[in-house]
Amino acid sequence: MSKPLVAVVGRPNVGKSTFFNRICGKRISIVKDTPGVTRDRIYGDAEWCGYLFTLIDTGGIEYDSDDVMYTHIRRQAEAAVELADVILFFVDGKEGMLASDMDIADYLRSSNKPVVLAVNKLDNFELDNLYDFYSLGLGDPIPISAEQSKGLGDLLDEVVKHFDRIEEEETLGVKIAVVGKPNVGKSSIVNKILGYERVIVSDIAGTTRDAVDTPLMRGDKEYTVIDTAGLRRKRGIDFDSVESYSVMRSIAAIKRADVVLVVFDASEEISEQDVRIAGMVHEEGKPCVIVMNKWDSIEKDTHTIEGYKKDLDNKLAFMSYYIPIFVSALTGQRVDKIFDYVDTVYENASRRIPTGVLNDVIREAVALNEPPSPSGRRLKIMYATQASTNPPKIVIFVNDEKLLHFSYRRYIENSLRKAFDFSGTPIEVVYNSKKEE
Repeated sequence: MSKPLVAVVGRPNVGKSTFFNRICGKRISIVKDTPGVTRDRIYGDAEWCGYLFTLIDTGGIEYDSDDVMYTHIRRQAEAAVELADVILFFVDGKEGMLASDMDIADYLRSSNKPVVLAVNKLDNFELDNLYDFYSLGLGDPIPISAEQSKGLGDLLDEVVKHFDRIEEEETLGVKIAVVGKPNVGKSSIVNKILGYERVIVSDIAGTTRDAVDTPLMRGDKEYTVIDTAGLRRKRGIDFDSVESYSVMRSIAAIKRADVVLVVFDASEEISEQDVRIAGMVHEEGKPCVIVMNKWDSIEKDTHTIEGYKKDLDNKLAFMSYYIPIFVSALTGQRVDKIFDYVDTVYENASRRIPTGVLNDVIREAVALNEPPSPSGRRLKIMYATQASTNPPKIVIFVNDEKLLHFSYRRYIENSLRKAFDFSGTPIEVVYNSKKEE
């Protein structure tokens, strides 16, 4: 079961992004007083009282504006509403109800989705400001102040009433999302992996419109293979079309995957969009395998693979941990090896390092290359511990994080990668300042 989607909608400047950042626990969405700052949908994972869900922050909806950008923003918000399980409708309690709030409420009622009404900016819980919002016909308005984190618990209690708690998601096995540009052979690879035609294969780009989940057993191991729509550059997408929803589902598939297969067409030059898709997977912290498909169509000599790897090293320098495999979905060449790579990168992403061993490696790295001290004060690394896996998160306690130069951060990460096999997976190294005892 995938996480429920909660779309956060409303007119401009009602505090949606402030709420989004509070709940997701980090600054993902830009917060400014200027209307129209949030233009595209922004995703963030959240949890409340054991319920896991994904928030979608949307731009402010303006029905009265003919501005092209506001039209684009509205379509993006409507796409989020189409896919959402629950809609969180924000209004401004300080400014009061406007005609545009009623217009949005009319649209949300037509969606036939559960709607929770949040009256924001009531810093002192001025309950008299709530009464006008009953006329929207969306049930009891809930007073909150996103800026001061007031009332957010009551609001989330109401939101999670509308979906089930996700339990034991691991029974689905390792979830593998297959992503890439249109027409690079994603569906052909999926069909070859499964051994039968589960998804439509065509030379026409954009044949796959939805994310298709298929369970698979290999020996005693269980997997779920997720084929996705091809991800185009934004300017190539008509936001009135089905394709805009397909892109959203593809992004959601990446978020819920355990491992991502990023498919490139080996017969074409690695494009900016190929790199952008790999970057999305990297930013989501997902272990991945770079699958160079259509290898059968390449004229080869003894240096061909090395040439491709050199190009990949250059284009994917931001994710130097990547693992490539060169396959042909048409002939089946090396396709059966993909699961070996999937198992490897998933195992590496799940790797947990004993605290003692981790600290030995950190101490040895510091002894070989002490931190620079340009300001006269020297950085001291006290100890390290692994906080979580998938991806591995290492927390290192230091005397003053401000003394840490970016090059030394890179040196420590490289030292960790040299000591432990984290190939195929990003790792997160976090530094916390701690007073010396």
